Amino acid sequence: MHIKIVGLHAPNAPRLRALLGPTHEVEALDAFPKDGPICADVVVSNSVSDYEAARIQCRLLQVPGAGWEQVACEALPGATAVCNVHGHEVPIAEFTIHALLEHFVQLWQYPAQLDAQAWAQAYANRAQHDEAYGKTLAIVGFGHIGQEIARRAKALGMHVVAVTRSGKPTAPALADEFAAVSELDAVLAHARALVLCCPLDENTRGLIGARQLALLPPQALLVNVARAEVVDEQALYEALRDHRLGRAVLDVWFQYPKKGQPPVPPSRWPLHALPNVRATPHISAMTPALLERRYSFMASNILRLHAGQPLRNVIRPPQ
Repeated sequence: MHIKIVGLHAPNAPRLRALLGPTHEVEALDAFPKDGPICADVVVSNSVSDYEAARIQCRLLQVPGAGWEQVACEALPGATAVCNVHGHEVPIAEFTIHALLEHFVQLWQYPAQLDAQAWAQAYANRAQHDEAYGKTLAIVGFGHIGQEIARRAKALGMHVVAVTRSGKPTAPALADEFAAVSELDAVLAHARALVLCCPLDENTRGLIGARQLALLPPQALLVNVARAEVVDEQALYEALRDHRLGRAVLDVWFQYPKKGQPPVPPSRWPLHALPNVRATPHISAMTPALLERRYSFMASNILRLHAGQPLRNVIRPPQ
């Protein structure tokens, strides 16, 4: 089989080649060709424009991640199946729990170096810190990521409220309450921490705006590991700037650097400069184990295609 791996994941072509074996050709491309047909048995990419999709001639478009909002599925040929892959929920859950504990335990209050000069003053002025135990954690989106976060938060003794489209209990052992998105306002009023891990679509874009942020207690923490646009950009900046929202840990952003284009800040507002913002460069899922899980899954899916077996994680079947 001929596999093209395109864009950011092209450097991982040797990994996929090793998993598939020598009878399969894996071609790495920095970008799709500007013109002409794009022919392969399988294309691996997490970003496909309308123009690129219309030129693709393949049996499987394998998205090398969970999010597929940058793939123009409607423009792909009908015979092309589209699949995604998970495996990122474990590191993102650990990242989120670290953010929660950092917020409540507040180690930043103490000197970076507890030497003889700092020791006496630090000891005399020890401040109380908070604890995660008993605090209400609202998790918007309760799929793979949300459930892994809930599993760890429950171990800390937090009160977990899962917010989903329907509000129907899924994995009931992992949450103390389930609420529909339509009930989000009532949930926010009692949440000491809000974690966003839902997909970005027409229903979730701007879901957390100025009104929703104002409902959170002023000492609350917002953690966004979903997509930046789930939150209103200006409203988030103003709430944090004016200390109407306690803190935010932001791993996803409104603007990303693009090859060959001038540098851009992560937001049109100086969120990164606020002292109550922990800004990270979209690294919550980046571990060696993630790559192993994802590429093993993708290689297995490609081999399934080759053998005529049903594909896994199909988000758009052949039409």
